Amino acid sequence: MTESGYTIALIGIIRSELASPEAAPRQGYEGAPEAWLELTAPVAQGLVGITVGDELIVITWLHRARRDVLQVHPRGSLEAPLTGVFATRSPDRPNPVGLHRVSVLEVAGQRLRVASMEAIDGTPILDIKPYIPGLDQREGVRVPEWVDRL
Repeated sequence: MTESGYTIALIGIIRSELASPEAAPRQGYEGAPEAWLELTAPVAQGLVGITVGDELIVITWLHRARRDVLQVHPRGSLEAPLTGVFATRSPDRPNPVGLHRVSVLEVAGQRLRVASMEAIDGTPILDIKPYIPGLDQREGVRVPEWVDRL
């Protein structure tokens, strides 16, 4: 395997009351607070068409995550067997990309106020995409065994 370098231009930053990874819930629906997505001026026009009530998938760079972890106990449960990070949603992984499903509460210029954002304050935003039920949620799809313990 050869190494290649790639450049990703960050499009914004998360503004949240969550100050540390330890303070954040594992998933947004587990009690995460509202947050602001502050986009940079050059990409602000990309928000056109987003309205209150929309569901979005926010893609972030989990800048405080460990990058040397390849196996974890899912959701930190020592009763669960060690599992490769690519079969989990662990933030600790070689490329710590975060996926966050949020609801839009307010659109204010180049900022979005969203519900249930578990990312911590200062987390860089890589991209924002619409959540589309017919594409993003399908019936009959196999899920990892550890999900049954949620």
